[in-house]
Amino acid sequence: MKKFSHVNALTIDEAVSILRRYGDRASLIAGGTDLLGKMKDRILSRYPEALVNLKTIPGLDFIKEENRILEIGALTRLEDIAIDQTVRGGYAALAQAANRTASPHLREMGTIGGNICQDIRCWYYRHPNNRFPCLRKGGGRCYAIEGDNRYHSIFGGSVEEGCYAVHPSDTAPALIALDAEIRTSKRTIKAGDFFQVEVTKTTVLDEDEIVTKILVPRPPENAKSGFVKFALRKTIDFPIVNCAALISSSEGKVSAARICLNAGYVKPYRASRAEEVIVGKTFNEADAEAAGSAAVSEAKPLPHNGYMVQIAKTMVKRAILACG
Repeated sequence: MKKFSHVNALTIDEAVSILRRYGDRASLIAGGTDLLGKMKDRILSRYPEALVNLKTIPGLDFIKEENRILEIGALTRLEDIAIDQTVRGGYAALAQAANRTASPHLREMGTIGGNICQDIRCWYYRHPNNRFPCLRKGGGRCYAIEGDNRYHSIFGGSVEEGCYAVHPSDTAPALIALDAEIRTSKRTIKAGDFFQVEVTKTTVLDEDEIVTKILVPRPPENAKSGFVKFALRKTIDFPIVNCAALISSSEGKVSAARICLNAGYVKPYRASRAEEVIVGKTFNEADAEAAGSAAVSEAKPLPHNGYMVQIAKTMVKRAILACG
């Protein structure tokens, strides 16, 4: 690993000041489960000159509910979210998503802020020693288009002939389904607007902007949420496809729905067509199946990932039925 400066920030303002001083030559570090792997494998052509440590800033690790709003500090560990009784009781999709992220050891290290800000996992992008200078690194092509694209986007690229890497977060679709907001050092952003489809970014954050906490409104009393995930192994693995849903019902029929897929597109994919199909219907296999089909009606799989379309369809169906 190349040498770098390690700066322990004591406040958000100090961390922001350091980021402004270094510009694009600095990176934030908290749990480090994503960043350190990238640095050790030397996947990038350029490395940060400084790492700004957020763990030394007090008050960023908490879970509390006030006035029907769940507040979670950006440095709250995924394992703490997964086992918290308030989250499990009122915000089930988020607790389930946190519980399905990575391995138990990584959940004890990884933070909710890091999970939503993590980089993509494409094997061309992540190949050690920067072997593939792809589009996301400033190169001229996405190697996955003509290469091994088994786990890439089924809904198109970031731009025409652009990056087809998928967003890997498990908690991101849960936050979008639950209509959460992301509070940063500058502003408050709806979770659905937080993720970016530009070639070189995964979020809309500026270089000097830091996530401080997440706000999740308590779902209505007539609503339930759920999260489902398909991966090769139940632990450790990133999703091949995952899905979160928040379904409200009245008199046995769906009155409102928020459904979000992830790992199938360059950012979390709001399944709006599935939402339209399921509203007014009952919680049965046929209606959930129809909603799943609607969710993938605009899919454009690559040569080697057509199987993901069926998985995405099934994930939507299962997420809806889990809320019944």
